[in-house]
Amino acid sequence: MTEFSKLGLSPATLEAVAATGYTEATPIQAQAIPVALAGRDVLGIAQTGTGKTAAFTLPMIDRLVAGRSKARMPRSLVICPTRELADQVAASFDRYSKGQKLSWALLIGGVSFGDQETKLDRGVDVLIATPGRLLDHFERGKLLLTGVQMMVVDEADRMLDMGFIPDIERIFKMTPAVKQTLFFSATMPPEITRLTKQFLKDPIRIEATRPATTAETISQHVARIPSADPAAKRLALRALVGMANVRNGIVFCNRKSEVDIVAKSLKKHGFDASPIHGDLDQSQRTRTLEAFRKGELKLLVASDVAARGLDIPDVSHVFNYDVPHHADDYVHRIGRTGRAGKLGDSVTIVTPADSRNLDKVLKLIGKTPEEIKLDLDWSEAKSDVRRRDAGRKPRRDHSYGRPASETSVAAMEPARPTPRSSPAAEAAPQPATAAEPAPAAVASERPRRQRDRRERKPRETAPVAAATEFASDTPQRHADRPERQPREPAAERGPPRHEPRHEPRREASAERAAPRNEPRRDARPAARHRDDDDRRVVGFGDDLPAFLTRR
Repeated sequence: MTEFSKLGLSPATLEAVAATGYTEATPIQAQAIPVALAGRDVLGIAQTGTGKTAAFTLPMIDRLVAGRSKARMPRSLVICPTRELADQVAASFDRYSKGQKLSWALLIGGVSFGDQETKLDRGVDVLIATPGRLLDHFERGKLLLTGVQMMVVDEADRMLDMGFIPDIERIFKMTPAVKQTLFFSATMPPEITRLTKQFLKDPIRIEATRPATTAETISQHVARIPSADPAAKRLALRALVGMANVRNGIVFCNRKSEVDIVAKSLKKHGFDASPIHGDLDQSQRTRTLEAFRKGELKLLVASDVAARGLDIPDVSHVFNYDVPHHADDYVHRIGRTGRAGKLGDSVTIVTPADSRNLDKVLKLIGKTPEEIKLDLDWSEAKSDVRRRDAGRKPRRDHSYGRPASETSVAAMEPARPTPRSSPAAEAAPQPATAAEPAPAAVASERPRRQRDRRERKPRETAPVAAATEFASDTPQRHADRPERQPREPAAERGPPRHEPRHEPRREASAERAAPRNEPRRDARPAARHRDDDDRRVVGFGDDLPAFLTRR
């Protein structure tokens, strides 16, 4: 291994590195630091836990010593996929820049904008941020990226998994075209390769180890269980934690909801465990992670948000409660242990439903983990299963608004037709049966609405009796009614019985009864014209109503 003193770092930076206890550089540090100090773009490919943070932090400090920051215009920018990784980079920068007048700011979610804007207004040399919060400040007009001289993208493949690639492209376009870019990733998917070709200029490719390989300092194991029941998996996890010499460990789950359930199960059975995932408050995540780093917390139950980039120096065990869906995540998960040359152990719980994901992992790592036999009574797992309907209210009957348990099932069934019995069956003696319940008891078992509808008694009132009497003599009254006579013809019936509703005016003169087309004797002479069809002379006013022709 190469010593830091031979990499070209300044004396002040070497003194800060020596204060942390490190004297020899890792392979990725030994190759990346001289190239970064020369101002070249770097494309670093190395597995997690190889010291990539120091590989770009140390040369950044040396290059930023000469110069002065401006308000709202940082001189360098570091983009991280998660809040925890960004906080870790900020801690590394603060540790390695002691004794030098360099300022930095951390822009992550879950923290108020006010404190971050105050630091930006004063001017910072290094800006460490997650993509979302960085763009929020930019859109508020509190940040300009035109003064960026050095840009770092850490855990680029994780950015791809979290959907941050469009944001990264946008951030690249907001920075100057002439700058130094340090690009680090554990794997190189096609999308990441396209991004490096678009924004990096003649980069030096540094590949410390084969992509997506596990460290030789990690002992890998699998524990197969016969059932995919979550209760059985929790039983196996408790057995593995109890039988191994676990000083501290991280338990990884695929889903955030499963993280909370596993943490509660471990606490219930006496284990010191706490959850950490993306849905928790940032302050709670920070306190939990700090307690685990200090050794105050034994087990950290986490989602993949904590799988990458977290620098926890001494983790003895990693437990995969779920086999990861992506094989690359397996490498990053178990990379939390066996760091900096120390030994570590990883155990993966495998169910019959995990065969496909396990095959992908085995194909990627190129080795077969050692199998651990679990001699457990799997029937005990039933006691840990929480009933789905535990704590729920009784199911309500939608028809009557009463709990279903209080409603008689027999009363709710529709009435079935009684089968027709034969004479022989009627003559045969019937077996003795229990006494039938009283009518009141049967009625009490029926639903209230049915009971009101079927057994409601008629009211004993006078109108009811009168109606009954009327109905009884109806046939006699109909018998006394004379028969209908056939209708007479219209000519024999005579004049109508009633006068028309709108009768004509009695004072109408005889002139109104005259034909309309016949000229009147007392009418004024009107203009005449010759009809070409019948050669008949027609008066001009002959077609007018009578009231218009009056004098």
